[in-house]
Amino acid sequence: MVKTKVGIVGVTGYAGAELLRILITHPYVKIGAISSVSFEDSLISDVYPAFYGFCDKVCKNQDKVIEKSDVIFAALPAGLSQELAYKCNQEDKIFIDLGADFRLSNEEDYKEWYGGEYENKNLHRQSAYGLPELFRSEIRGKKIIGNPGCYPTSIALALAPAMKARYIKSSGIIIDSKSGTTGAGRGTTQTTHFPECNENFAAYKIAAHRHTPEIEQTLSIAYGSSVKVTFVPHLLPVNRGILSTCYAPLAAGIGEHEVRSLYERVYGNEYFVRLLPEGSVANIKNVKYSNFCDISIHTDERTGTLIICSAIDNMVKGAAGQAVQNMNILLGLPETTGLEFVPPSF
Repeated sequence: MVKTKVGIVGVTGYAGAELLRILITHPYVKIGAISSVSFEDSLISDVYPAFYGFCDKVCKNQDKVIEKSDVIFAALPAGLSQELAYKCNQEDKIFIDLGADFRLSNEEDYKEWYGGEYENKNLHRQSAYGLPELFRSEIRGKKIIGNPGCYPTSIALALAPAMKARYIKSSGIIIDSKSGTTGAGRGTTQTTHFPECNENFAAYKIAAHRHTPEIEQTLSIAYGSSVKVTFVPHLLPVNRGILSTCYAPLAAGIGEHEVRSLYERVYGNEYFVRLLPEGSVANIKNVKYSNFCDISIHTDERTGTLIICSAIDNMVKGAAGQAVQNMNILLGLPETTGLEFVPPSF
């Protein structure tokens, strides 16, 4: 069997390392090359000793990754993927960006929230937003994929079905999300420094987080007109996981039974979305190290409010796992290939 050669640019960041962890055991791919600016010419197993014996490749430069690979993943900060996408496009190779450069359809939003511009507008027109459960048909056949952000993934899967069915109103939506510290990346900041985040719990970037336009973009597509939300993220003193609690006013005549029936229809055949039984509550522990999104549905009948809890592993479904899910679609493989991880029970 001929395996597809895959490469990772930015392999020594948390998302890049998680990609490598998943891909080295994927049955239909092999690692072509990896790169890291910070650790160029170093063994990946020296940077992350857990890979010793599984992958002892040397981190090369980006051009070597393109040369040696058929599918290129980029786990880079915003603003660094567009030139790489152009090079991959010239070589007719698949490019999957885990950064923000291909997530937003509106360039003005990208300028406002990320301070950059679209260097090649044609590339953006050729790209697809890679949230398979909502945009599978748009993903198929594409060569450039903008992998969704972690918060937007948990929120879109939680709210999109209710938005599309108009079971909730488009105004007054409040989203309260909590993330583990790996979401901030490998570089230490004052906020993520152990003495600051340990035994602590705090909101940050209140109503000003960069993922806001991405969240609103997906929900607006689902609703069919512009949607604005109040989004407040929080930092949890844990390594992994996102729990998003979404509050939305219910439409007239809609209750928990109608919402649950809708979600059963929408997600009934989606392997990676687990609609939890009535009375259960989504919990980050139960999705750790997996590509699952657990959703629990609740209502406050006194106020007519729908409350949906959504839990993902921010490094897997929120980043690397979803990127591999997108690759599987593009290669014509079952989406679950290489991703059937059972979450640990403790």
